[in-house]
Amino acid sequence: MATSQAPTATEYIVHHLTHLSTGKQGFIVDLSVVNIDTLFFSICCLALTLFLLHRAARRATAGVPGRFQAFVEMIVEMVEEQSKSIVHGDRTFIAPLALTVFVWIFVMNAIDLIPVDLFPWIAHTIFGIEYLRPLPTADVNGTIGMSLGVLVLMIYYGIKIKGVGGWVHELFTAPFGANPILWPFNFLLNLIEYLAKMVSLGMRLFGNMYAGELLFFLIALLGGTWAFRADGSLLLAAGHILAGTAWLLFHILIVTLQAFIFMMLTLVYIGQAHEGH
Repeated sequence: MATSQAPTATEYIVHHLTHLSTGKQGFIVDLSVVNIDTLFFSICCLALTLFLLHRAARRATAGVPGRFQAFVEMIVEMVEEQSKSIVHGDRTFIAPLALTVFVWIFVMNAIDLIPVDLFPWIAHTIFGIEYLRPLPTADVNGTIGMSLGVLVLMIYYGIKIKGVGGWVHELFTAPFGANPILWPFNFLLNLIEYLAKMVSLGMRLFGNMYAGELLFFLIALLGGTWAFRADGSLLLAAGHILAGTAWLLFHILIVTLQAFIFMMLTLVYIGQAHEGH
């Protein structure tokens, strides 16, 4: 009876890749659809990030730091050194921004280290929610949304440092020169550069986390298939444990690395906005 009711591998993966959303997406870009699970978990992770950083700031002492304070101080020092070497100017807002981005994305990515069936099971059992995808960074809408925020900051700092006139002048005269004939080509090239930075920043994070999430689904299928096998074979269970443990340990590095890369590229792009062509 259990075998007949068990979903196929395709049905299992499709179910876990389906968002809790306000509707079905009809186009590649459909602003009428909101992925509620992506918003919920990303906001919860941001709240947790701000709480942890605020707690570390309040508990900071001049004496011998505790383990939590020492860990946070290591991260702050790392971010400060990176921002100092990349952004040449006022870093009053930029360094805290980079720190928040790094910790926020790390916390969101870390959801992928939780068993893939836990949150969907809780949502279905307690709240009657059929679909739930808890990893915000595996949703291209979430990562592009964050990279869009970086794009806004690039434009903001470009205008703040160079002035409206200087920023617009650079938009039409760089990199080929101030000849009016070249203005359309300069403008088009700069527009493509802005869009390419935004899209590549979001797609890089999305692609890596989506692939990692999908691999966890495949590993989970090993255990699920073993549970419904009639012959009681333990090979799939052993493969599930070994592969799951190995990928979990390796994925910790990916979770941290992707947060670091997003933070670094954010600093690089804002640093470029401080400089002229």
